[in-house]
Amino acid sequence: MLSLYTNLAVRLQRNEKGATAVEYGIMVGLIAVVIIVAVTLLGGSLNTMFEEVQCRVGGGAWTATAGTATTSATGSCAYTP
Repeated sequence: MLSLYTNLAVRLQRNEKGATAVEYGIMVGLIAVVIIVAVTLLGGSLNTMFEEVQCRVGGGAWTATAGTATTSATGSCAYTP
């Protein structure tokens, strides 16, 4: 009977040495969900910011327009001769 408990204890110790492929898969899946949510929420704002930077680097004047409840803020670029 003692050997049964000893064998069980050895097997339990052996099985808890590290994360399995399933656990790594779950972690990767959760990280992917977080990235997708962040890109979805910040995508419009980042796009507008990069458009503004592109305009100003190119020598233009950026004019921002406010967004509505369903759209994010946008703007337009005007180049002066």
